[in-house]
Amino acid sequence: MQCPKCHQMNLKVIDSRSAEDNHSIRRRRECLNCGHRFTTFERIEQRPLLVVKRDGNREEFSREKLLRGLVRSCEKRPVALEQLERLVAEIELIVRESGQNEVSSTDIGEIVMDKLPKIDEVAYIRYASVYRRFEDPTVFLKEIERLKNRQNEEE
Repeated sequence: MQCPKCHQMNLKVIDSRSAEDNHSIRRRRECLNCGHRFTTFERIEQRPLLVVKRDGNREEFSREKLLRGLVRSCEKRPVALEQLERLVAEIELIVRESGQNEVSSTDIGEIVMDKLPKIDEVAYIRYASVYRRFEDPTVFLKEIERLKNRQNEEE
């Protein structure tokens, strides 16, 4: 491993701790050459998981792509990045535990739609508007009604 700033290989580990519900190790590192500090994550290498898109194309599951979509939904909302990282880890665990080598993007979207309202309702509506391809305001209102009904059922 090399320093992302000066590209030297002379590093030391400052701190290690488990992350993502004990599914990875987070390490803080420091470059002994330039003093730059950065974080790395160690994960068990798992079998490839393919996502089948709506158009039938397949691509490898990307935690980063899922996290980017969630971050966009949560822009200017009081949601910590750590919450979203935990959500991504939880979603990946659910998908991997299904035992399938391929999962549809729709299945992943439905898991997000189930979990996101518990984190932030506005982020949920934003995510739903892209995921469900809202085209007019009445669809927004229907989704808000569905969210309200869900809240009432949980109380």
